[in-house]
Amino acid sequence: MILWIGFIVCTSAIVYAGTKLAKYGDIISEKAGLGRTWIGVVLMASVTSLPELATGISSVTYAGVPDIAIGDILGACVFNMCILAFLDVLSKPVPISAKARQGHILSAGFGVLLLSIVAGGLFFRKYSFPLGWIGAYSLLFVIIYFIAMRLVYAYEKRQVAEFMKEIAREMKYKEIPVKTAVFHYCINALIVVAAALFLPKIGEGIAETTGLGQTFVGNIFIALSTTLPEVVVSIAAVRMDAVDLAIGNLFGSNLFNIFILAVDDLFFVKGPILSFVNPNHAISALSAIAMTAVAVIGLTYRAERKPLFLAWDSFSILLIYLMNLMLLYMVK
Repeated sequence: MILWIGFIVCTSAIVYAGTKLAKYGDIISEKAGLGRTWIGVVLMASVTSLPELATGISSVTYAGVPDIAIGDILGACVFNMCILAFLDVLSKPVPISAKARQGHILSAGFGVLLLSIVAGGLFFRKYSFPLGWIGAYSLLFVIIYFIAMRLVYAYEKRQVAEFMKEIAREMKYKEIPVKTAVFHYCINALIVVAAALFLPKIGEGIAETTGLGQTFVGNIFIALSTTLPEVVVSIAAVRMDAVDLAIGNLFGSNLFNIFILAVDDLFFVKGPILSFVNPNHAISALSAIAMTAVAVIGLTYRAERKPLFLAWDSFSILLIYLMNLMLLYMVK
């Protein structure tokens, strides 16, 4: 009972702080004159992924449970794509993929590339080609992440004329100073990190008491709680009609999550981290790849209407998520 109370308290704190991040992120976007896609991919994604960072480092250092760290990261990637499908419900009357810029395909493609390397690292765990105690793949994660950030920035720069029209039309936060926005943004980010620090030990305890195993708990319970900022921020962004901020946050979070995996590998001194975890984590990696691929198809095709309350691509993403859940439970 105490474990579940601790889990609820931590997730509640994350939800509370996450509700503030979309607003202040949009304010910073307006004040800094940067596109919502760029803010979503970099600023919002890095902050909403701070729980994964804190949880991962805590898992591999203090708790000594690398399966929780990897499960959290890959489970969060799957949840992020699932959130994209749920946002489609809020998008009326056309699918959310029809409202978003096609430039999101750029960050989505890099996400598929990084997740593919993770899946390969899990399948070929015995051939990690270590650089000291870290895997060679971690170096690739860092290089690819920064290349992705550079290319997304270059793309946004080419859209500057259109963005300046948007700014001229939507100066919503004239009365709020940029220092105030940054201050509140940082405070809420700290709350998110503080709550996330307690999650690894709680997750380990839940895994032991329920018998579900660290792979299942990491991919489901811990990933769900650390992904709550993405849920809250993305819903708030869509309600503010900042669709690109929401989608950029989700794709950007997946990129940053794999960057976090490299950080976790650095703190895990026993050896390349993917060599010390359950290979069944590949199920989540492959599911995230498939879900991202479907999202790319949706962003490219841009359906003009949706049957009932979900577009076909969102329905397919949810179907893949359910299959992922079923497979993880079967191999727990």
